[in-house]
Amino acid sequence: MTGRAGDGARVPLTGPYSCANGMTKMFNVAALPALSVDAGLSKYLAEIRKFPMLKPAEELACARRWREQRDRDAAYRLVTSHLRLVAKIAMRYRGYGLPISDIVSEGNIGLMQAVKRFDPDRGVRLATYAMWWIRATIQEYILRSWSLVKIAASASQRKLFFKLRRAKGAISALQDGDLLPEQVRRIADNLKVAEREVVEMNRRLQGDVSLNAPVHDDGDAEQALDWLADPAPTQESTLAHEEETAVHRQALADAVAALNSRERHIFTARRLWDEPATLEDLAAEHGVSRERIRQIEARAFQKVKAAMQAAAAPRLPSPRQRQAAWTSA
Repeated sequence: MTGRAGDGARVPLTGPYSCANGMTKMFNVAALPALSVDAGLSKYLAEIRKFPMLKPAEELACARRWREQRDRDAAYRLVTSHLRLVAKIAMRYRGYGLPISDIVSEGNIGLMQAVKRFDPDRGVRLATYAMWWIRATIQEYILRSWSLVKIAASASQRKLFFKLRRAKGAISALQDGDLLPEQVRRIADNLKVAEREVVEMNRRLQGDVSLNAPVHDDGDAEQALDWLADPAPTQESTLAHEEETAVHRQALADAVAALNSRERHIFTARRLWDEPATLEDLAAEHGVSRERIRQIEARAFQKVKAAMQAAAAPRLPSPRQRQAAWTSA
């Protein structure tokens, strides 16, 4: 599989354009079909349809072989059986002025990231887990490719970026230029965002404009610069996020500390290490079978999960709740 450099040349996704260095250890990505301008979308879709879909039992077996033994053939089967899912998701992002080949390539990177991290013992299919990675990778690529949208770092701004077009179509707001005040209000209400954010994002999607350009043609001195929101988080939201993160980390540390020594070691090695230990290595280290290690890991996970849920019962107020409380104080 190949990607595209900034000058339009095709480059392999195994070098600096790869999403992760460890991706090349899965299998030879050059063996995957490549979507290019010359080959065409129809030919690519015909190629990926040749790969068989995996039945649940086959998917589970391949996922375990990859996770426990780093079986490259198993990883290859997992990826190729889901290339159609990538193509289906990629088609939804064709309206942003970017080559579909690039969008598909980015989606395939997200799929490989999902396969690399997929845990078959958590009770979900790979497609369900991979959809998040595929969409996230494609959206990150689209955001990077838009000049002014680089500052749209918050979750609400990203949501607005990808939903504004559909929201405008739903109310027939198809004219060029600024939205009418009533249209802004309706879109803001539907998407649960501020009216100012709708105006700002609509202008970004129309292209780069001068920040000193007048907002209206009626002589109003108000400029586009006046409508730009400060993307930096507020002091209140930053403090609330830091406190909540600290609480979560402490809850995890306490939950892991409550395990016995064998459970703690197996849980940490399997769930918290960047490169999880294999069942074979842990079985040899503890002198038990692979299945016994799996059972201990599952039991430890349930203990940690229950402890985390119990610790989260008295939840911290959200940043918005904290800000409202401080404002009214």
